[in-house]
Amino acid sequence: MAERTPQQTAERVRDGMWRNDRASKLLGMHVDAVGPGTATITMTVRDDMLNGHDICHGGLITTLADSAFAYACNTYNDFTVASGFAMDLLAPARKDDVLRATCFEVNKAGRTGVYDCEVTNQRSELIAVFRGRSYTIKGKPVVADDGSSPTLHGHPHVVIPRG
Repeated sequence: MAERTPQQTAERVRDGMWRNDRASKLLGMHVDAVGPGTATITMTVRDDMLNGHDICHGGLITTLADSAFAYACNTYNDFTVASGFAMDLLAPARKDDVLRATCFEVNKAGRTGVYDCEVTNQRSELIAVFRGRSYTIKGKPVVADDGSSPTLHGHPHVVIPRG
């Protein structure tokens, strides 16, 4: 079997993750693009996403950025989780806005990585910035050779460090 290119690996991982990504699907997200260390996801702000100020709930904007982060840091087919993140909300998002979270790798060394994400609206206005820290689980692929998607559930040797 021919070895996959980094782009083919990223797309295969995207497909494997998407099969089980109930949270992103529930919020109407779409994975628009992936590449080695990068991902772009969009979400349209619906009426049920608005808070008491009639703007998009900040937690949902954070979820969009976190989803882009998850896809970006898993594109190498090494099972990677968030070890933390920071989010800055810069402007409100409103009903019917199409939010685009674009995430890219800043640094990856050993088991840890740093990723930045910008969330913009359909007018390219900056809504939020996100910085995520990742931790890779050694020896665990996101998508197995047979195309299945293993999970952490029931994996007794996984210890995710704090901090």
